[in-house]
Amino acid sequence: MATEVENGPEITQILGQWYDANQRSLPWRETTNPYFIWLSEIILQQTRVDQGTPYYLRFIKNYPKVEDLATAQQDDVLKLWQGLGYYSRARNLHFTANYISNDLHGQFPSSYAELIKLKGIGKYTASAIASIAFNEPVATVDGNVVRVVSRLFAISEDVTTKNAIIKIESITSSLLNPLDPGKHNQAVMEFGATHCTPVNPSCLECPLNTHCQAFKLKVVSSIPLKSKKIKRKTRYFHYLVVHTPDSSYLLHQRTNKDIWNGLYQFPLIESENDAELNDQHLKQFLKSNSIGIQKVNRVRKHVLSHQDIHARFYHLQIGEQIHESFKLVAASQIGEYPLPRLIDRYLEEHDVKTGNAALNA
Repeated sequence: MATEVENGPEITQILGQWYDANQRSLPWRETTNPYFIWLSEIILQQTRVDQGTPYYLRFIKNYPKVEDLATAQQDDVLKLWQGLGYYSRARNLHFTANYISNDLHGQFPSSYAELIKLKGIGKYTASAIASIAFNEPVATVDGNVVRVVSRLFAISEDVTTKNAIIKIESITSSLLNPLDPGKHNQAVMEFGATHCTPVNPSCLECPLNTHCQAFKLKVVSSIPLKSKKIKRKTRYFHYLVVHTPDSSYLLHQRTNKDIWNGLYQFPLIESENDAELNDQHLKQFLKSNSIGIQKVNRVRKHVLSHQDIHARFYHLQIGEQIHESFKLVAASQIGEYPLPRLIDRYLEEHDVKTGNAALNA
């Protein structure tokens, strides 16, 4: 249920006028195609616009229809997604494209109530698609909207709590322009992304500063209030860059419910610390006695959203039959597989993809 907001119609009008004058030119704003809107919203989750835009353009070029995405191989979808992180988004995209194409006969759900039933689509994404593609009067609430609303109405409680979320959703619904909900939702999100920013917002030049309670109370910098961040996890990865005399390499696909699920990597040993592994560890893991360590590279740090990966790479040569859980891939073909950015960057630095691995680098 929407909360009656003082000066609500005026705030809504100002946001619309601001958006008309200041909106960025973005490719997904040139369409109301629900498939394209869905792609853009999933890609932009946890992703900056400048980083996500080229991925969006590549996806609509490679898979111009939902049926094209549905018939693609998951490895190809993951490869196209490579570098964006949060790979469950890509797997859910592929799963849902299959569902829409096969179970719904290519007919994209046209209401919030039906959209939210789809895998990988939550309240925000469902409301964005419903309002932008189908003009349904449902408000969107993302991080930008939370920041704008909590500052406008000086919501001082932790915005991650249930009460605060309900309050913000209610206010947002009250501000919604029912005649053009898609434009209004994009206006609030754009305002938060480019004007009412997390740090150094343009308050003095803000068209809403006479309505902004946080500005009047001089508490803009402390709103929105969020609970403490999730404690970071430190992990130690030991990658075995195992190659054969003909410059083929062992790869292994990650299949557990962990980071990078579905992506390929070198055989991996995870340990409690970054101490270098010895020959016995490696022989036991690879189930081989005919290996020789040629080079152990320095530890490198790879930072994820809630994890710090300390990775060490061991260059090994093996001369006997490989274990069945590993895949033997020619150096020239490694780049065709979806890889974590950590692995891809290492391959680039060491020229592995050409078969001329710089083992002494």
